[in-house]
Amino acid sequence: MDPKFDIGRFNILLLNAFYYNIKPIAVINKIELLTDEEFKELKEQLNFLKKLDIEIFYISTYENIGIDQVKGYIKGNITAFGGPSGAGKSSLLNMLQEEKKLETGETSKKNSRGKHTTKGTTLLPMVEGGFVIDTPGFSSIELPPVKTIDELASLFPEFNEYRVCKYSNCIHINEPDCGIKDQLNKGIDQSRYDFYLWCYNFYKTERWNKY
Repeated sequence: MDPKFDIGRFNILLLNAFYYNIKPIAVINKIELLTDEEFKELKEQLNFLKKLDIEIFYISTYENIGIDQVKGYIKGNITAFGGPSGAGKSSLLNMLQEEKKLETGETSKKNSRGKHTTKGTTLLPMVEGGFVIDTPGFSSIELPPVKTIDELASLFPEFNEYRVCKYSNCIHINEPDCGIKDQLNKGIDQSRYDFYLWCYNFYKTERWNKY
């Protein structure tokens, strides 16, 4: 996949969506570049999305795979597409609407990063109804301004039904009888818990301890 799928950046996008109360969907483009084994591994890596009730679409704008499914799902809504430069957002939007043809580009062969073809945010009408928004690509994305550990945990929806811990102030890291830790590799994916730990350490070091 070109650029390569970055699960960390993807999780940060999800965290921002939950923070700002935006219903996310996942659209994975350029599947024609994957071998059968790589495609299988990617699906397993993203299997946790089922627990979050997030729709996922595996598409190829190059081979016109899965486009109609995306079009049908977002019909009648206002949908913003975000992702790294070179992921094929503009190519996808050109297939979803006919109002304006957006400039497309290729990823750099030197560093496998996409070239910025979208310069600003554009609202475009879909033929079937609704609107799509093209946004500039990015190479990095910031974490949302979370203020407390409890607020952070609330942005992991799969934690909610298991937050029955021995201690009311449990932060789900070192405490005994933690409902979250008891569900690792069961109701809670290990990679998502690892991302939670990464976020906690970031906020504690870079944000919370500075105030």
